[in-house]
Amino acid sequence: MADRHYTKTHEWVTVDGKHATVGITDFAQAQLGDVVFLELPAAGRKLAARETFGVIESVKAASDLYAPVAGRITEVNEKLASKPELINSDPYGEGWILKLELAGGLPPDLIDESDYKKVTEAAAS
Repeated sequence: MADRHYTKTHEWVTVDGKHATVGITDFAQAQLGDVVFLELPAAGRKLAARETFGVIESVKAASDLYAPVAGRITEVNEKLASKPELINSDPYGEGWILKLELAGGLPPDLIDESDYKKVTEAAAS
């Protein structure tokens, strides 16, 4: 399995060669509560790292989604239109949000799982 990298804004990315899969973390979905709607971009759009690409809405709040890496969107998880709750039940699997063809390497501000745990522990306290 590809290594998962995290942002401090609670997105995750896995990279396989030139392809990346993006979603939100388990911590983020737990903080949001029940996800009820996602506003997502169309395939083909180019994103810069840290660019806002959509909105996730829950029963508690609405939050912007940020691209952890730069690239061109090759696929958006269409299942989320009718089943946004997949983000709550399986944020690292069926609840992925989009796939990208990478433009360049990984940004230096991505963090690994142990550093991300420190971020979430600090946020929880």
